[in-house]
Amino acid sequence: MMLIGIDPHKSTHTATAVDPETNRDLASIRVDVTLQEYQRMLDRACQWPERRWAVENARGLGHHLTSWLLARGEQVVDVAPGATARVRQLSRGAGRKNDRIDAAAAACVAALQGDARPVQPESSTDALALLDERRSDLAQARVRAVNQLHALLRALLPGGAPRDLSAATAEQLLDTVVPVGSAEFTRCALAADLIAEIRTWDAKLKDNAKAMAALVTESESRLTDTPGIGAVTAARLLGRTKNPTGFPTAGAFAQYAGTVPIEIASADRVRHRLSRRGDRQLNAALHTVAITQIRMPDTRGHTYYQAKPAEGKTSREAQRCLKRRLADHVRRTVIGDERRRTRTTGSGGQPGATTASSAAGPTPTADSSDKSLPGPAEPEPTPTPQPA
Repeated sequence: MMLIGIDPHKSTHTATAVDPETNRDLASIRVDVTLQEYQRMLDRACQWPERRWAVENARGLGHHLTSWLLARGEQVVDVAPGATARVRQLSRGAGRKNDRIDAAAAACVAALQGDARPVQPESSTDALALLDERRSDLAQARVRAVNQLHALLRALLPGGAPRDLSAATAEQLLDTVVPVGSAEFTRCALAADLIAEIRTWDAKLKDNAKAMAALVTESESRLTDTPGIGAVTAARLLGRTKNPTGFPTAGAFAQYAGTVPIEIASADRVRHRLSRRGDRQLNAALHTVAITQIRMPDTRGHTYYQAKPAEGKTSREAQRCLKRRLADHVRRTVIGDERRRTRTTGSGGQPGATTASSAAGPTPTADSSDKSLPGPAEPEPTPTPQPA
């Protein structure tokens, strides 16, 4: 199989074909960053029916080209810039450096060093991440419009408007105002514009939720079987947990989600505080699920939370314990969904990386009764002491 190394830049990309058996540079081409030039480079590469692309920094400057190649069924691996730098330093003529040498180094790393990582095509989880980011922007715009409307109604109505203000309620309140003077007329006109904007944001948020629900249903995820996880929350959890098998242990995923408490020094007893590390959006989603289950008496999360005060835990500490268990549950569920999809679709794509990374951690299992809360956290491996 021919290896084609790519050295990406902002305005140009250099591609170098390297024979993996002889490590010889066979051909090279530099193209501009345009779709027409991408196609010209792919046409040149078609002379090798079996080929693989090694893109340096595929998640950075090479992201667009990588996505374009994956969409056309090409095999692509990501090569870290540090790995290509080591190849240049250890090869003959280490002082030389140009785009062609960098592209060849990327191919050499993919062929010999084993530092390349397979890149998978974008899936529904990437679409859910985009929808979740869009939803956050829409929600912020709506909150800003509601705050401005509150300020205007406070000057038009005695006592202002209630906190939970909707477009319909604001319109009813505005109809009771009889403006007098140019300032009040202007306030009424601006309030009417803001009410129209809020209705627009509400409609867009509703459409966004429908799109999320459709993608979650398409992904056949079992996260929505968990009490407290609806379509919108499941979309955020799936979008933020794109590669669950990349975390070797449940503790590593909990660290990423910010649900691992931090121990602090205390004179009387061992204490822990809230961790502010990790993905805060993922942490907020887990917090929402935890609070929802606490308020649902028929869930295992509620039972788990109610049992914690007997162990000497405060309400906040009990919440953090529940969030930690929910992080384990989400990881197991997402990994289970991924394995079911792999069994359904067969061995298409590049499943080798998925199988290897999945085997690194403990086998996630959950029976049919574990739909609201996972069992105890998985213990971290204890390092074996080495003899002196």
